[in-house]
Amino acid sequence: MEYILIIISAIFVNNILLAQFMGICPFLGVSNKLSTAVGMSGAVCFVITLATLVTYLFQYYVLVPLGIEFMQTIAFILIIAALVQMVEIVLKKVSPALYQALGIFLPLITTNCAVLGVALMVVTKEFTYGGEPHMLNLGESVVFAFATSLGFGLAMILFAGLREQIALNKVPKAFKGIPIALVTASILAMAFMGFSGLV
Repeated sequence: MEYILIIISAIFVNNILLAQFMGICPFLGVSNKLSTAVGMSGAVCFVITLATLVTYLFQYYVLVPLGIEFMQTIAFILIIAALVQMVEIVLKKVSPALYQALGIFLPLITTNCAVLGVALMVVTKEFTYGGEPHMLNLGESVVFAFATSLGFGLAMILFAGLREQIALNKVPKAFKGIPIALVTASILAMAFMGFSGLV
């Protein structure tokens, strides 16, 4: 039951883009086309889940035993950058087609604050469900990271679809481009607020 609550909360109630405003740069920059939004969402999903797993293990098996938890931000940034580089190298060798499909998205993920935000959230924040606050264990952390990245992808794909539809309609000159995108994003965020009492 805890896993279901974590998944619903991460995807709908506390959506990383629409409720916590992390990862806004790719949300606005890469969401012009549905195909690029899907590619970015898939890459972010993979990297957030993998980065959370590795940083969680690094936190509790290296930083905590050595008493240097204050180094977690710097350590996590380095781990995420190294992971993205390794994923890029492996994809280039193993699956050139997938590597070309992702294109520029993989290097962009290194600077996506949502990846670092989820990794830090998992090891520093107490989560409340079932009435009692507690820190997530490894399994719950990976489920939370995966669900959060699914929420990122859902918001990104919905927003890209809306932007494609808006591009086909007449928009007042003052609202063309980013202004109408921000209005659309705010309406989408309000729609997701309807899930706030769910968990």
